[in-house]
Amino acid sequence: MNAGAVFLVFLRLGLTSFGGPVAHLGYFREEFVVRRGWLPDSEYAELVALCQFLPGPASSQVGMAIGLRRAGLRGALAAWCGFTLPSALLMMAFAFGILRWGHGLPTGVLHGFKLVAVAVVAQAVWGMMRMFCREAASRLLMLAAAATTLMWPQATAQLWVIAVGALAGQFWYRRILPAAGQGFAAAMSRRWGGVALVSFAALLLLPVMAERSANSTLSVLDAFYRVGSLVFGGGHVVLPLLQAEVVAPGWVSANEFLAGYGAAQAVPGPLFAFSAFLGTTMSAGPGGWTGGWLCLAAIFLPSLLLVVGVLPFWSRIRQYRWMQAALVGVNATVVGLLLAALYDPLWIAAVRDWRDVALVTLAVTALMWAKLPPWCVVLATVAMAFAVGLAFP
Repeated sequence: MNAGAVFLVFLRLGLTSFGGPVAHLGYFREEFVVRRGWLPDSEYAELVALCQFLPGPASSQVGMAIGLRRAGLRGALAAWCGFTLPSALLMMAFAFGILRWGHGLPTGVLHGFKLVAVAVVAQAVWGMMRMFCREAASRLLMLAAAATTLMWPQATAQLWVIAVGALAGQFWYRRILPAAGQGFAAAMSRRWGGVALVSFAALLLLPVMAERSANSTLSVLDAFYRVGSLVFGGGHVVLPLLQAEVVAPGWVSANEFLAGYGAAQAVPGPLFAFSAFLGTTMSAGPGGWTGGWLCLAAIFLPSLLLVVGVLPFWSRIRQYRWMQAALVGVNATVVGLLLAALYDPLWIAAVRDWRDVALVTLAVTALMWAKLPPWCVVLATVAMAFAVGLAFP
């Protein structure tokens, strides 16, 4: 498959994948595992687990890795472009609109996007639970992971939960697993993987260069690359870090920052596209379209380098029986993390009363039993939420 075909598939997802990073993993599973058969469910779960360990946006990294498998480095870039550009362009257009006409979105519309995210994640949790939590031990591990994540919601706690899941897999499954298969094919040599890892580490020296230079563009590049390199958990975890980087020094006002955050909930694609909004409105750096593209590239570059760098070595490491056993435990743990995210923040933030419960139930029914396309369910749920908001303000 060529990179152009990969781009078109991810472009459709970039135009229709609402609901945030957890929901995106559900969309990806439905598209690439269930519908297209690009990779089996077991390899997809491995990929999700690996990207949970890496800093950066996990859903975007999973997309890059799938593109890498299908069409090499060009495929990874095509997957990122297709999935990210729609939301980035919308966020930059919104930034120009805010600077000129003010801001504001109907409350019912934003609420509808939150409700459909609950439905999409519920579908993903159900499908992955049926696949990876068939035994009592896996179900127990899933529930323990969910409970622990809800009690300690920090991103570092999630990393510890995954690590414990790997150890539990070693304890329960190492002696009973069959020989490992071929695993995830990275379509990238170890030599290029090493180059990518060295480049990732070298760019972490940007703070030194920024301190010695009075160039504001270099300071902006450093800030966004550093956030993309060091944030674990992805998604909403990046928001307080970005706020500290751009609001505290006065590059963006607090009101503009919050308005952009609200808009980021209403567009498809990765939440990290919020960086395009910030780059467009910032007083530091070039600003405008140039600033938006610069910040977008800077925050995603670490993810691309890590995916290209780690996957060639991962395809060999996962062949060992101990790694296979660890992955069985990690798979169950990842389902537990998704289950926890379904409750907090998605359910808590979105579902307020019985009307919301009814809308979520309708959306889940449309996705799981009626098998309607996700974009149809998104539009219908948002329209119904907006209508309910008008009828019952």
